Amino acid sequence: MNRTARTLALAVAGLTLLAGCWTSTDEEEPSAIPATNASASTTSAADGETSAAADGQTDGDAFEYDGVTVTGAEGAEPVITLAEDFAPATELGVVDITEGSGEAVAEGAMLTVHYVGVGQESRAVFDSSWQRGEPATFPLDGVILGWQQGMLGMKPGGRRLLVIPGSMAYGENGSPPVIAPDETLVFVVDLVSQDPA
Repeated sequence: MNRTARTLALAVAGLTLLAGCWTSTDEEEPSAIPATNASASTTSAADGETSAAADGQTDGDAFEYDGVTVTGAEGAEPVITLAEDFAPATELGVVDITEGSGEAVAEGAMLTVHYVGVGQESRAVFDSSWQRGEPATFPLDGVILGWQQGMLGMKPGGRRLLVIPGSMAYGENGSPPVIAPDETLVFVVDLVSQDPA
């Protein structure tokens, strides 16, 4: 695949992911599940119950948490590596790799972020704002449930790891051909800025 086609494919995947409710007029490509229809039985990160920042470990330039290793300098695209035995998640995992400063994200905020996402089944990057060369801006209530809950409480300048079970992402339909049905998604998100609701 040439560079232009790859860039276009990544841009389309990014819009699909962030919108959480992308639909297509092409009957061969099913719609992704709208974020507001996803179901889950976890509490929000703002409550502190899904946050596991204390459980993450930094080893030199690598950050490790529950089978996920994140490498890469601040201000550059992170690299996500999943352990061979990394299994599908059953609940939302939220870990601050770097804590930002300022006002924390609340429901309804407009966010500008850089992010990279890896699928648990494919072990490959399916989307990266870094590769498109610019951060993405979106309303928090317009994305998948794992982002809606997982971004709460984050502060600008921070870097956060999200491990999102399929039920809080694209559910049993997935988002073919990029995301498999019920696939766990792993993101590293850098919060560039936010505009509170």
